[in-house]
Amino acid sequence: MTASTDLRDSLRDSSSSTLLKIAGLTLLGHAFFSAFSAFAFATFLVPPYPEWLQTAQNQKVMAVGFAYGGATTVTLGAVAGLAFLAHCIGSRRALLVFVVSFCLAFISEYAGTVTDYPFGAYEYTSQLGYKMFGRVPFNIPTSWFYMLVASLAICGRFLPAKDDNTSKWYWALMGGLVLTAWDVSMDPAMVKTNHWFWQMGSLADRSAFEQLIGKPIFFGMPLTNWLGWLFTGIIVARVMLAIVPPTMWAAKVSPHRLPITLYALNGLLPLAICFRQDMVLAGVLGTIAMAIPLWAALRNEPRPIGNAGAAPVGRVAVSGR
Repeated sequence: MTASTDLRDSLRDSSSSTLLKIAGLTLLGHAFFSAFSAFAFATFLVPPYPEWLQTAQNQKVMAVGFAYGGATTVTLGAVAGLAFLAHCIGSRRALLVFVVSFCLAFISEYAGTVTDYPFGAYEYTSQLGYKMFGRVPFNIPTSWFYMLVASLAICGRFLPAKDDNTSKWYWALMGGLVLTAWDVSMDPAMVKTNHWFWQMGSLADRSAFEQLIGKPIFFGMPLTNWLGWLFTGIIVARVMLAIVPPTMWAAKVSPHRLPITLYALNGLLPLAICFRQDMVLAGVLGTIAMAIPLWAALRNEPRPIGNAGAAPVGRVAVSGR
């Protein structure tokens, strides 16, 4: 009986170590592609394109890059997030979080492209690769998953960890805000580089409030987009918290630095585009928006668990942190 238990423990430890190695390797790949994309869009991918890029061969290379580069970057980020989460909370629970968050994010994005709610009137171009049901690129709900994993892990470093309903909604709100901070620079950058576009139409017959939130006043983006991001982020985060409660995020996920790194890496490309394409305000505001949760996460250890009788969460020492 003891030998069998020891074997199971050994296999579990080996599997967990393998998952952490996968997370680390795919995070490195994600970092490489993110950094290269940021460099490319800040230098030679700014119109007018340099002569060397306009040769037939290089045009083919660029077409392949646009077709698969973003998808590769996002997939590596998602694998890193999923493997890391599986290492922390177990594979079954991590897979459930992925499936649920992916599906909810897809439903919200699909509804947005069909009905204009909750984000506003927008449409994706072909530059993000394969579109599910002809409307939503695979990259989009995939990135929602791993960025919400990172956002909730960041929240676990400065929010009190309790598992009551009020705390879960508060965590969901803060997770949604941390996620939406990423979009401050990303949306202007993606609109500028033709990854998607807004088509709000005339709002002359609408109320003053509807005109305020509906006009594309922030580098081609309406305020409805941020409201839609926040709403969707809160709902998806709340469902994720029903599967993995705050105490588990704080105890098992938040002590690691990998989610913080994953979150920060995804600011490289949009910020590079904003500063290079003369959208300085979007770059500055985007930097501040992402820097605040990163600063809060780095200066704090995960907060003590709020359940009665539970011990405070200390620093978790694992390889790859």
